[in-house]
Amino acid sequence: MSANAGIVMEAVRSADHDRYLTALYASADKRDGLLSLYAFNAEIAGIRDRIRETLPGEVRLQWWRDVIAAGGEAGAGHPTAEALNATIAAYGLPKAAFDNMLEARIFDLYDDPMPSRTDLEGYCGETAAALIQLAAMVLDPIAAPRFAELAGRAGCAQAMTGLLLLLPLHRKRGQCFVPADLLAAAGSSPEEFVQGDGGPGAQRAVEAMIALAREHLSAFERDAAGLPVSLRPAFLSVALSRAYLTKLERHSPLHSVARLSVLHRHWLLLHRATKGWA
Repeated sequence: MSANAGIVMEAVRSADHDRYLTALYASADKRDGLLSLYAFNAEIAGIRDRIRETLPGEVRLQWWRDVIAAGGEAGAGHPTAEALNATIAAYGLPKAAFDNMLEARIFDLYDDPMPSRTDLEGYCGETAAALIQLAAMVLDPIAAPRFAELAGRAGCAQAMTGLLLLLPLHRKRGQCFVPADLLAAAGSSPEEFVQGDGGPGAQRAVEAMIALAREHLSAFERDAAGLPVSLRPAFLSVALSRAYLTKLERHSPLHSVARLSVLHRHWLLLHRATKGWA
């Protein structure tokens, strides 16, 4: 393993341990490609955590746009940028997908509420679902296009579960990823939801968000039996979603973070990696 590859691997292991574990189920010749995608995703998903003002965040996202658009030696000296450009070139990955992902991440930098369920699904599609599809293209470029719709379902389920897990953090800094139309139906609003205990409609809104995540998860699981073994590692991140959602139903995510033990996560990933979703 090169020094650069080792740095990228450690970045994913530290910032996104679940996806790090999924990459280990891919064949050795594909892992560096997957890890470069996951390191890039962790980098842009974590920008809000590293800034105090929105402008530096937008500048960082633009830097990534420029690096990816230029390709080649652009980003030299930045291990993740070098690895990502090498992966894009090696597997012919569409640069437009990365541009859309970066555009979607602008939302993270601000405290504007998520307007609607449709907007949330679009956000999940451009982020988590796109990441799954790109990983699938690294693993098996011939089979991957046939499972783009399945990647959309998986990405929505995985991303919505992740947003529910991050609810305490988001509420603390005034962010609201729960769609405004779900909140209105629950008798709440984005402004009320992020304040104090969230108001009387907060728990109903959380339950609606969990139900929406389960809807996408069930749709994915219903059609996932035909997923080829070659693509399983790209979809493994959603293998944890059902267990996380069950935890979230039992322990409200409004104030505390739901967790799964390392052993439980390893077991769920191993089960799906070996048995699939038949």
